[in-house]
Amino acid sequence: MTEQVLKRVRLNLARTKEFPNGSPDHGYEFVAPLDADGHIDAALWKKHREQCRVRRFWAGEEDELGHLVHKQGGAWAFHYDIEGDDDDEAGYKFGAHAFVPGEYVSIRDEDGELHTFQVVSILKI
Repeated sequence: MTEQVLKRVRLNLARTKEFPNGSPDHGYEFVAPLDADGHIDAALWKKHREQCRVRRFWAGEEDELGHLVHKQGGAWAFHYDIEGDDDDEAGYKFGAHAFVPGEYVSIRDEDGELHTFQVVSILKI
């Protein structure tokens, strides 16, 4: 059943001053259950939370591996530091956004900066 509900979503950094064309070398790949409209399905996430992983890739830095977590109040975030107290990276209104190729989403990094990413692919896994 897992293979039918989980999707691998790739987000690439959208245009910025530093990267006027965006960057395929800066972004995230994460696994989440998406409904037919591309929204994260919280009930299915609960059943498959261990498989809902994230990889943050950032040119010049080591990849960070973690989990997609559903926070109190309904917010979604990427959690890397299981045993420590590092801040999570929060998805801005991930619960309302549809993950569809070509759409844009924002993520607030551990330093509190908001970055915009483009959904470049969604693959069944």
